[in-house]
Amino acid sequence: MALFSLLVAILVERLKFLPASWQCDRVLQSYQSSFFGDKASLNNTNMLLALILPAGVVYLLGWIASGMFWGVLSLALWVLVAIICFNHQKQRDTFKKYMQAACRSDVQACYHYAAELDCSECLEAVSEKDLGAKVGQSVAWINYRYYGAVALCLIFLGPVGAVLYCTARFYAEENIRKSLNLPLIEDIMFAFDWLPSRVFSFGYALSGQFSEGLAAWRNNALNINASARQVVTETALAAQPLPEVSSAPVCVQSTLALLVLSKRNFTLMVAVLSLLTIFGLVS
Repeated sequence: MALFSLLVAILVERLKFLPASWQCDRVLQSYQSSFFGDKASLNNTNMLLALILPAGVVYLLGWIASGMFWGVLSLALWVLVAIICFNHQKQRDTFKKYMQAACRSDVQACYHYAAELDCSECLEAVSEKDLGAKVGQSVAWINYRYYGAVALCLIFLGPVGAVLYCTARFYAEENIRKSLNLPLIEDIMFAFDWLPSRVFSFGYALSGQFSEGLAAWRNNALNINASARQVVTETALAAQPLPEVSSAPVCVQSTLALLVLSKRNFTLMVAVLSLLTIFGLVS
């Protein structure tokens, strides 16, 4: 079910079939405002409840659907959860606007869209020449955060794991974007990202220049305290040789090179999942 759900989710995401109101972050935003109101008022107990409740509902639905109609309902639940968790049209639109701004040499718009694309990275002190490479690192990170990590959670923990990760990621990014200082979320996200980031970033080494990528992966992944972003971006940057900076105000060649690496890595993960499914190691 994991492979089928993942392939359907990728197809729906690429073809933009899902309405805006069903995009993952939009669904979680509606959930937050309906059940908990102001995010700034969340205490430790409410924060844990907000994180666990969506996953708990999915677990309950899975338990109810288990075995009914020859497993069709369980498969439908897997597919529905995968489709919602994998749809992030906002990030795709923002990246497209960044590329369009770079092509028309609108430096100010490039900085604006780059900051909107990745709220966890401060780009104000980055020079115009280095902006393309920085956004490329953001692309590698976003590819992990919004696709790779979700896929790994879906494969090994099922729909419950995918929903739990997406919920935690939503609160973590809202915490950074709006400076909310939410309790527990940073530590929880560090724990959630620790193993998936190291597994997924190893794929960057396999998808690019292996010796350089492996060296960077070893230096970062074996450091227990290294952040997930550090592991992912440093490995991706080492595995992909960047082209020379062009004379354009904002060079997009570095960004595109890391984007291609990210696509190869995700394709590799789907191929590995296919093999695991064939050999019966993943259901």
